[in-house]
Amino acid sequence: MAIGREQEIDHILRRAGFGATEEEVTAYARLAYGGPSLVLARLLNYKEIPDDVDAAIGRPGYVGITSRQFSPSTNITDARQRWLFRLVHTNRPLQEKMALFWHNHFATAYSKVSGQFGAEQGTRYMAAKPEEDPGRVRGQLELFRQYALGNFRDLLVEIAKDEAMLIWLDGRTNFRLRPQENFARELMELFTMGVGTFSEEDVYAGARVFTGWNDLNRGGYWSFNYAANQHETSAKTFTFAIYPDGSKTIPARSADGGMQDGIDLITAVARHPATGPRLARKLYGFFINEVDPPDEKLIQDLAATYYASNFEMEPVIRKLLLSPQFRDPANSYKRYSWPVEFVVRSLKEVGWNGFSVNDALTPLLNMGQQLFEPPDVAGWELGPGWFSSGSMLARMNFAAQLALNQKFNLRDLSREHGETPEALLAHVLDRLTPPDFVGDGYNALLDYTRAGESSWTGSDTQLANKSAGLVHLVVGSGDYQLV
Repeated sequence: MAIGREQEIDHILRRAGFGATEEEVTAYARLAYGGPSLVLARLLNYKEIPDDVDAAIGRPGYVGITSRQFSPSTNITDARQRWLFRLVHTNRPLQEKMALFWHNHFATAYSKVSGQFGAEQGTRYMAAKPEEDPGRVRGQLELFRQYALGNFRDLLVEIAKDEAMLIWLDGRTNFRLRPQENFARELMELFTMGVGTFSEEDVYAGARVFTGWNDLNRGGYWSFNYAANQHETSAKTFTFAIYPDGSKTIPARSADGGMQDGIDLITAVARHPATGPRLARKLYGFFINEVDPPDEKLIQDLAATYYASNFEMEPVIRKLLLSPQFRDPANSYKRYSWPVEFVVRSLKEVGWNGFSVNDALTPLLNMGQQLFEPPDVAGWELGPGWFSSGSMLARMNFAAQLALNQKFNLRDLSREHGETPEALLAHVLDRLTPPDFVGDGYNALLDYTRAGESSWTGSDTQLANKSAGLVHLVVGSGDYQLV
């Protein structure tokens, strides 16, 4: 992309964000004169930056949205468009990156939520912003954005009370005489400690802990309600420690005080010795390297930071992003891009003039990722699991679609770099951020640039056809699928 762009800055913006436009690169490059740590500090301290990206939706100069009435708090297609728009244009990329991470960690599907209350209400529970919703409903995505780098234990409490989660894991039907096990099981197995750290007896005890954590209709919308008369009040004993003194039993309580049972269990699983390392490994794979075994010393350091900070995620992510492992060139391009990451990075690096995020929704579905619709409670299958012949073809088709859409914009951007085929190819590879094309890979791209041209003049026709063709080949290549 821009002249003087550092590979290390590219790496930071792909991993802690979604890539960057040339304008963003210029802004971050100024910070980089003081060292990459200043770039990371800006990403981490995002609360100091106004969160006003939604105000730009529909404005000229930004990626487009659907032309009909836009209602992202009540229409799930529009909610998906708004999130994609944010990912392309946000000034808080790390916040959105973590929101995406939590969306997969606490995988919740719109289809089941809307199946309970209809499409409009289902969208509210998944994506509404409280400041724009008549009932002040906070959709699950806004919860993830609010707690992106917040306290993990507090996020667990909020997710246990989140209406979309109450529907997804059947908490709204967890009653005293009929305990519902789904949330308690996933709290331990997927959200915190992991497989092999608890027993079936723990699941049943956990189900009883959360009896009465139901919901209530409050004038047209449903939200969390603790129903004391539905809480099972007897003591609940687990196979692991619940309290710092080693006690494994949550004592019998009155129904009115029974909500504390759930708080105690959530605090216990957040504090469990398996939770910190498990979160650290997931974050290591998400930000550093999912191809090679993780650096165990860093995993233990991240886990120690998690416990020492009383479950705060900001110091954990700060330590991870400032670690030598994050900046080690050996860890570059050691993570497979999620479809949404691939699409957003492509838009930021290629361009979006005349393109709508609505045009990306069907390609994303064909690539295997529909926002607000993970396949099951375990989330999407990551890493090589993203790739099949069909999903890779969908990525290649999207690259072709975007390159064709941006053909004349790419021509205009190439005019100062079209004196030779080699110069044009260098410009395209610099604008995009794939791993280095060397040897046969580079020669194949150069052969394509020269092909069919009896003489190279750098004409508008040559630049339009060849720059778009090169973008198609590079963005659709296997190399570009790594970040």
